[in-house]
Amino acid sequence: MIALPIAGHWFERKALGDGITLLWEPHVHPLLRCNIWHVAGRDCDLLVDTGLGVASLAEAAADLFEKPLTVVLTHCHMDHAGGAHEFGVCCVHAAEAQALTNASNHLPLDAAAYSPNDLAWFSGIGYDISGGLLTAIPHAGFDPGTHVMQAAEASHLIGEGDMVDLGDRKFEVLHLPGHSPGSIALWDAQSGTLFSGDAIYDGPLLDQIPGSDIPAYIRSMERLRALPARIVHAGHEPSFGRGRLVELADAYLNSRSDP
Repeated sequence: MIALPIAGHWFERKALGDGITLLWEPHVHPLLRCNIWHVAGRDCDLLVDTGLGVASLAEAAADLFEKPLTVVLTHCHMDHAGGAHEFGVCCVHAAEAQALTNASNHLPLDAAAYSPNDLAWFSGIGYDISGGLLTAIPHAGFDPGTHVMQAAEASHLIGEGDMVDLGDRKFEVLHLPGHSPGSIALWDAQSGTLFSGDAIYDGPLLDQIPGSDIPAYIRSMERLRALPARIVHAGHEPSFGRGRLVELADAYLNSRSDP
């Protein structure tokens, strides 16, 4: 395996306005490069997902975490929940809690761990991971071949219709299974803002992985299509507006419609 360089810093960030900051891990392959969202509130702040967990998000973004912080995981795949162990107040859907406790949604970071058939499957859905899943390491001595996801505990179970209240804005929990059993989104109806996790994003959607459910995904996608979202901040790739939301939903529904 080719030795990877040590990254000068692991996380990038961009303030988007409306109290929202995007953080991401530029040295992670797009398959696992999760969008991490920080939302500033009056009484407390919100963190949506925690990234891969190979470097400390709590340290890198300590200046953003000075107020009480509620962490919500849109689901418990490694790229979204890998850093959850760093935070005390961690909310997940009940259908994801055991996976978080068991750290069972781990993917190897070294391409050598994947068979030719595995690599071909990922390539077929739009992700060439033959070169590995990292382009750098976070610190000296880090070994992608031995890294495993760290287990964490859910402090709160959340589900359909629950509210995440920041004091000056509230987010409604939408249960949108399909990608995973407990996939959720957070919906601010007042501003038309949706944090969609991996229920929908502008890239290859994964619905044939362990825990996924295509009929459930179809129902979730129909629900998303009808949502009057102004802006969608997704789990991967750039944010988009309602027009693109409808296009993406229609593309998925057409791809899964009966012949």
